[in-house]
Amino acid sequence: MAATISILMGIYNCASTLSEAIESILAQTYTDWELILCDDGSKDATYEIAESYQKRHPDKIVLIKNERNMGLNHTLNRCLEAAKGQFIARMDGDDLSVPERLEKELLALKAEPSLSVVSCCMSYFDDQGEYTRATSLPEYPSRELLVHGTVHCHAPCLIRAEAIRGVGGYDVDPRLLRVEDWHLWLKIYAAGGRGRNLPDILYKMRDDRNAAGRRKFKYRLNEAHVVSLAVKTLRLPAWKHIYALRPILVGLLPKPLYMFLHRRKMRKTSI
Repeated sequence: MAATISILMGIYNCASTLSEAIESILAQTYTDWELILCDDGSKDATYEIAESYQKRHPDKIVLIKNERNMGLNHTLNRCLEAAKGQFIARMDGDDLSVPERLEKELLALKAEPSLSVVSCCMSYFDDQGEYTRATSLPEYPSRELLVHGTVHCHAPCLIRAEAIRGVGGYDVDPRLLRVEDWHLWLKIYAAGGRGRNLPDILYKMRDDRNAAGRRKFKYRLNEAHVVSLAVKTLRLPAWKHIYALRPILVGLLPKPLYMFLHRRKMRKTSI
């Protein structure tokens, strides 16, 4: 009998953190799940660690492998092809899910059949501990907000399988790299779906405090591309194309100024 929830985890060179991530899934209070791991051409011991867990839990864990590094979009689509659950969850190989995560998200989706996706707040941590939380998103985002950015945290989400499959999963266009989640929400909302963000912190993302300063400019251009797609796809007023300038201008800021503004924002959202 198929599990109710299929958890998609693309893994790449995360040997030092993968065990913790998988253990956080094994510790979930909701137990009717399958974990689908796809190794994206790792150069370290990631695949071997994943294989050891698959052998210990053959009824719960599926392991597949890309012949070469293909990127997260492609890897998640491979996981989706293998998924059998009614609901699709995400998880990254260096993060942690709070034990009640799946239970609370599934209850929220079942309580509101009109919802396509549920996500939650997350905290960020590094070797020194937790240092901030993700900026709060509206509980029930409107489709118009998609010109400003992603409307759900991607890694902790739970999606109805028919909703994500109905829009073809993740797009593999190079212009959508690092914004595959934002574009996925755009497709789901354009198809008539809607989502909810739970206020609880149910997911912990491993991220060093200076990571934001290393975002490449080409990914800022990808953000601008999604803004333009949102205006066109959702048939919003043409003047809203102006929001596509924001990620480009942010990418052009001198790094010291950008990091000052980023750290100031982090202090406002500290836990």
